[in-house]
Amino acid sequence: MQRLYDFFRRHPTGVDSFWAVMLLGLSAMWITSEELYSPGSAVAGAIVAAFALSLVVALRRRAPDWMLLLAIVTGVVQIAADVPINPGDFAMLVIVYTVAAQGSGGASRLALVVGLCASPVATLRWPSEGEGHWGNLVAMVFLTVPFALAWVIGDSLRTRRAYYAQLEERAARLQREREAQSKAAVAAERARIARELHDVVAHNVSVMVVQADGAAYVLDASPEQAKQALETISSTGRQALAEMRRLLGLLRSNDDAGGEYVPQPGVDQLADLIEQVRGAGLPVRFDVAGEARPLPSGVELTAYRIVQEALTNTRKHGGPEVSATVRLSFGDSELALLIEDDGRGAQHELFEDGGEDGLGQGLIGMRERVGMVSGTLDAGPRPGGGFRISAVLPVKTTR
Repeated sequence: MQRLYDFFRRHPTGVDSFWAVMLLGLSAMWITSEELYSPGSAVAGAIVAAFALSLVVALRRRAPDWMLLLAIVTGVVQIAADVPINPGDFAMLVIVYTVAAQGSGGASRLALVVGLCASPVATLRWPSEGEGHWGNLVAMVFLTVPFALAWVIGDSLRTRRAYYAQLEERAARLQREREAQSKAAVAAERARIARELHDVVAHNVSVMVVQADGAAYVLDASPEQAKQALETISSTGRQALAEMRRLLGLLRSNDDAGGEYVPQPGVDQLADLIEQVRGAGLPVRFDVAGEARPLPSGVELTAYRIVQEALTNTRKHGGPEVSATVRLSFGDSELALLIEDDGRGAQHELFEDGGEDGLGQGLIGMRERVGMVSGTLDAGPRPGGGFRISAVLPVKTTR
């Protein structure tokens, strides 16, 4: 049955043509058996009407509007040629339904008018002499009902199809939106990982370069200092590798997600970071104001990366004999960061615009991180020389 139904759906005109031939056969049987009035014109009109109405049924789904006009013209010919109601007139009912379901809006309204007028016109043209006026009136109403029902059913089918089409279009639109959101999420995740990689590489590699240069400089004069520098290079490299493994682990499949990776750094690790920077030769003063307390992981990571990036920039762009100050202030609803140095502050502008560091990812990455936690960032030359970075990170407190 499913195959038969699929065949009917694939060949609608063929199915309609079959029923048209059947209707033409019934019309031919009626013409040969009926005693028509005015045999010459009536027979000719009946034959023309039979073929025309059969054509209406055959092409009703290919050109419903035009077939409605052909049915109307055929009805006029029947009235003019005095061809009474016959089996071929069933095509009128079929075309009213088809136009209501598939035709244009104007054609559908015309089909409704034609369907409602067909029975009264036929009753007035060929009244039943034995029924009387009331009998003809009842017959007229009775024959009008099928046309009205055909139009209502067809129009309901049109409405349901439009509703289903709207649902399909909405589902397709939602699917496109989901795909766009997925792509945006992937792009955001890649940007976040890129920022993390930039912070890790820029900081740790710069420490290793400074230590390597120092070790090469004092290798002959002070082997012990050179040994300490090499140990710093080794520990910094291991830390960089650990963070790289954690970040690259985010890119692996879910099957590999069960590996153990280093947790994301936070405010508690700032002391270790500053000691590492001091060991690389940059004097740093570290102050904490307010009562330290646990913070959201996003705020913790943002604060750590801002300090890390600021000290890395100071070491790379501050020049010789530079020193820095890092100040954390814990407030009731915010964490304030202030990182200052007394180096060549104007050179930091190159880093912001994409000069010496090639891509300008330092301050851009800071602003993106601060924006992700709805904070504010102010970066620029400090009065009297040097460079200043000030950030305020809001902290949601629960009481």
